[in-house]
Amino acid sequence: MILPETNLWIESYRPQTLDDLCISDENRKIIKSFGTDIPHLLFTGRAGGGKTTLARIIVQDILKCDYLYINASDENGVDTIRGKITGFVQTKSFDGKLKVVILDEADGLSSNSQSILRNLMESYAHVARFILTGNFKHKIISALQSRCQFLDIRPTLRQACERCLHILDEEGINTTKEQKQQLVTLVKSHFPDLRKCINEMQKFCINNELVITQTVNNNELCEKILSHVSTGKTLELRTYLIKNDGLFNSDWEQLLVDLLNHTYDLKMDDSKKKAMILTMADHLEKCGRVNDKEINFFACVLNLENI
Repeated sequence: MILPETNLWIESYRPQTLDDLCISDENRKIIKSFGTDIPHLLFTGRAGGGKTTLARIIVQDILKCDYLYINASDENGVDTIRGKITGFVQTKSFDGKLKVVILDEADGLSSNSQSILRNLMESYAHVARFILTGNFKHKIISALQSRCQFLDIRPTLRQACERCLHILDEEGINTTKEQKQQLVTLVKSHFPDLRKCINEMQKFCINNELVITQTVNNNELCEKILSHVSTGKTLELRTYLIKNDGLFNSDWEQLLVDLLNHTYDLKMDDSKKKAMILTMADHLEKCGRVNDKEINFFACVLNLENI
């Protein structure tokens, strides 16, 4: 498949084959074992980890079949299921191959839509398969989960670094040893969002040179957060974080993950550490349901202050 010309590296270097995709070896073996008769599939994982790209590789490169792509976050109503999807799966393809429906961001489907979808998956299993992708598995009803084979899709850190270095090499970008080390730090700060890693890397490429002038070091930020928590200055902390959200790229969920890991490594009373980790884990679980992740983070900080 020939891609249209673009200056966006995330599009120019989007994988077109399974072997080129950054996923675990175990998941790669599972996909290859399906051959040309895949089951219904559910891919979940963090944004930018390759879920949608894998779904497209399956239909375009492996199966080479007719498929219908729907972004469920935009078209999440019952009418989409009854109209577009039912009309597509009701008939066999001309070449006799399976038809595939890709429901991207399926965790955005309404409950009614998901309920209708489960009947379609069974009724038309002889002619069609469904590939669902989403960031949050718990937002997919159990009836759909039971009808799909589930895979957690994410690159390894090594794969992410190697992909970024490969792109720099293909683009003829000069990199010093120091800049390569900073690139690894940059990748770690956005991992497992490989899409974000590549976008940020392209931003720092100027006049055929990689010049990373800013990397995210959340350890220092986590120390500052815990310092404010221990002194009861949480109101000041919220103001600081909102004004300086560029320090962690406004990724409140990742900052919470970093804070949890940072706390785990600290030397403190075990009972206090366990209580803090449980509190942060609880608010991490809520990240998938809340509308405002900053408020969720601040609520977590207030609970930590009580501990």
